[in-house]
Amino acid sequence: MSMHGGGMRGGGGGGGGRGGGRISSGDFAAQKAANAEAPRIPNLVKRISGLFVPHRNAIMLTVVLVLVGAAISVIPPLLTQKAFDEGLFPKDGRGPNLPVLYELVSAMVALWIASAGVGVWQTYLTATVGNKVMGSMRMRLFGHLQRMELAFFTRTKTGVIQSRLQNDVGGVASVLNNTISSVLGNTVTVIAAVVAMLLLSWQMTLVAVVLLPLLVIAQRRVGQVRARIAGETQESLSDMTAITQEALSVSGILLAKSFNQQRSETQRYGAENRNQIRLQVRQQMSGQWFFAIVQIFLSIIPAIIYVVAAFLIIGDVPITAGTIVAFTTVQSRLLFPTVGLLRVVLDLQTSGALFARIFEYMDLEPAITDSPTAKPVDESRVGHVAFEDVTFTYPDGEADKPTLRGVSFELQPGQFAAFVGPSGAGKTTVSYLVPRLYEATAGSVRFAGQDVRDIVHEDLMRHVGIVSQETYLFHATIGDNLRYAKPDATDEELEQAARAANIHETIASFPDGYDTVVGERGYRLSGGEKQRIAIARVLLKDPPVLVLDEATSALDSISERVVQTALDTAAAGRTTISIAHRLSTIRDADVIFVLDHGQIVEQGSHEELLGRDGIYATLHRQQNAPADALGS
Repeated sequence: MSMHGGGMRGGGGGGGGRGGGRISSGDFAAQKAANAEAPRIPNLVKRISGLFVPHRNAIMLTVVLVLVGAAISVIPPLLTQKAFDEGLFPKDGRGPNLPVLYELVSAMVALWIASAGVGVWQTYLTATVGNKVMGSMRMRLFGHLQRMELAFFTRTKTGVIQSRLQNDVGGVASVLNNTISSVLGNTVTVIAAVVAMLLLSWQMTLVAVVLLPLLVIAQRRVGQVRARIAGETQESLSDMTAITQEALSVSGILLAKSFNQQRSETQRYGAENRNQIRLQVRQQMSGQWFFAIVQIFLSIIPAIIYVVAAFLIIGDVPITAGTIVAFTTVQSRLLFPTVGLLRVVLDLQTSGALFARIFEYMDLEPAITDSPTAKPVDESRVGHVAFEDVTFTYPDGEADKPTLRGVSFELQPGQFAAFVGPSGAGKTTVSYLVPRLYEATAGSVRFAGQDVRDIVHEDLMRHVGIVSQETYLFHATIGDNLRYAKPDATDEELEQAARAANIHETIASFPDGYDTVVGERGYRLSGGEKQRIAIARVLLKDPPVLVLDEATSALDSISERVVQTALDTAAAGRTTISIAHRLSTIRDADVIFVLDHGQIVEQGSHEELLGRDGIYATLHRQQNAPADALGS
């Protein structure tokens, strides 16, 4: 895109209402600059819970399986008590009762097999729900970003956006996959174990659980620290992704090699990589002492239980050897679910920072949205374009220095209009306002007789074709890049469009023809070839209005002539708005508008403007001075 007229400045005109708790994308950058801490999202827990609502049936079945699994887990310790007291050491003193022991052991084996089967089923359900929720969240975020206005992307690094979509969403994957089963399973297991312990001996149970509330309080403090570190870690990952995207793209590599800055780029990445390592180590180590203490505490309890049991026996409390073995068995099984529950709660606190970053992007409100009364384009007047006293100021610009000031003009269907003027005059801004990529600050931009704010934006864009100075091609085949405009286009339609764009013969000369892979951003093709493919792509779209944003300014004179011929073919029969730097490309325009400091100061045909000896004539002399000097 051209930089003229502040075309690539950040911001975007306001459009659409504001939702509760949402901020406009225009305010987002300022807010982030003022507050580098993790975002605060209202009702975060409620919104996270809402992600699981579509999967309520699977979650209910998971709950049932968790309860069944927990119930099963309680029974074997009780059978162990019976195995000791009735199978191995029966009260009649006759030695082991093998039939009873066989029966109890068989029951325990059957329960363990059933528990394993329930666990596998439960894992499948939680993995399915978790990944579906994560996939849905990723798609919602991607779709929301697609609706953001152009200005959002001009002021936000691509790598930062990619990090939110990949690193942040991926960072909550384990929580989404394991939270349901871990929280429910471990909670029910802990409760069931405590109940079993109470049935065996309430005195020993009191000793075993007396310090658990203190562990919960300590865990909450650790969680707050880890959440803060997690936010810093994700910001660092965003920076690393942005560096990677910038430095390892074809353009970035070419720039680094051209200025011999490969070592500098490596050092820049290395500095952020060291920061990432530091943060990852801090995140991993935060809470490790806490969990070590928890594990020590829960591990020494059996030894304490033996001492307590001895005092109980001395105090004539009826406790058998089987009761002590069963109790310590249950208590030892309490260790892993308790630690697991504390860990998952800690992970939930940590992931809260990631969820907040994801919802922060989801809560951005596009500056350009359809009004409730928006209608499709009026096909009876398609091709008609008009500006009515249009003023436009970029949000990051000064209010008293608008890019466009009171611009008015009218184009009839099929008319070829060109906009010229000094650098920064506002030419490219005109090309942005027609398809409503930005929104006028004041006045009205009209398309087919309707204010563009009253037209369904997708339908408006369907009627406009854009060929910019920077042609973007995907890392795909030529055919795929052409079909981006019309996915169902036949091979014959591709060839017809390519012939019209004067590029078919070149494509046919490639060994793979239309199956030739163009490379990232089309770097395997010359500038003229890329531009002609872009023109062919627009011809496939077949829009009634064509916007040419300095489409030949970056080409050499030979390529320019070839591309200009293709542009002339593309413009035939369409309303064409050409933003031109080289006046030679717009000599045959029906009307030429000369912009200076955001205002139309001259308009007319090429000959009429030369005769007035104004700004246009001055620009013409400047561009032709070298040729005139050589001629003399």
